[in-house]
Amino acid sequence: MKEITVSVALIAMLLGCATAPKSLHEEELVWPVSPEKPRIKYIGFYQHQEHYGVSKRESLISWLAGEERKVISLGKPLNVAVDRKGRVYVTDTGWLVVFVFDEVKREVRFIGDSAQGRLSLPLGVAVYDEMNMVFVSDGVQKRVFGYDMDTGRLKFAIGKADEFKNPAGLAVDSKRGRLYVADSKAHCVLVYDMNGNQIMKIGERGTADGQFNFPTFLSIDREGNLYVTDTMNFRVQIFTPDGKFKAKFGEMGRAPGQFARPKGIGVDSEGDIYVVDAAFNNFQIFGPNLKVRLFVGNLGTRPGQFWMPAGLYVDERNRIYVVDQLNRRVQVFQFLGGK
Repeated sequence: MKEITVSVALIAMLLGCATAPKSLHEEELVWPVSPEKPRIKYIGFYQHQEHYGVSKRESLISWLAGEERKVISLGKPLNVAVDRKGRVYVTDTGWLVVFVFDEVKREVRFIGDSAQGRLSLPLGVAVYDEMNMVFVSDGVQKRVFGYDMDTGRLKFAIGKADEFKNPAGLAVDSKRGRLYVADSKAHCVLVYDMNGNQIMKIGERGTADGQFNFPTFLSIDREGNLYVTDTMNFRVQIFTPDGKFKAKFGEMGRAPGQFARPKGIGVDSEGDIYVVDAAFNNFQIFGPNLKVRLFVGNLGTRPGQFWMPAGLYVDERNRIYVVDQLNRRVQVFQFLGGK
């Protein structure tokens, strides 16, 4: 009993010294700065249950009192997706689960932590609202799982023996009922219908148009075009809905419009393309003409700064969610329009 009392006192002391999370609206940050018209505004971040009023102090002391220990904060987030109800899904390669930040219920819950459908290394995540499903790729089990958005129960699985080498980024074309899977080690993108049947394969290893060198993250625009982060070719490739090469942009370098370690990608309602670069600790914004317009972020821990960012998602409200991996959070920005 004495040891528990000492532990509680020690943790209380440490928590008392910890910095509280910043308010979602504490700072007014926009890009670009005045006198130019702002296009991007910082909204806030997701990180732990304190977002909904459950403190670290309460969770830790409850665990020491004999209750089940709870995961309360992102460990090593990688990818992000958002459904139409505003629920934010974050794959975590540290805790080996998917965090679900539920704005309606104001709670954090988890997917992939039950006996059936337990995740070993969650990587990509994508939502399909029409079927109430969230898809998650697993790099160890080499499969893609589909879970019910509300219950977290396993409903769907793709991945026969040797079908995937390393399923990574995912994207869903809701209009056509397609699931896209970037297989980074097979250097291709595989396309499935919602019954799990493979209907298309895009690409092979190489540097020519339509070829890949470790593709990682994916996105689909409003017209069904596919955007692929071709990471080790230091570029983004764009394909039509029928899998035909359409365009490309980017090259290796450190100047605006170039890439060093491109990762997450998303497209807003005006056709602007957002690309994370983990080496630059920012995301760059390209116009529909594929020319760079703006970049947001630099190395740091403050709002609008990043430390090894990874996944990115643009929702139907033109909110941009960026996984700030080593800061263990997901930062949220709003596209303000700006044709």
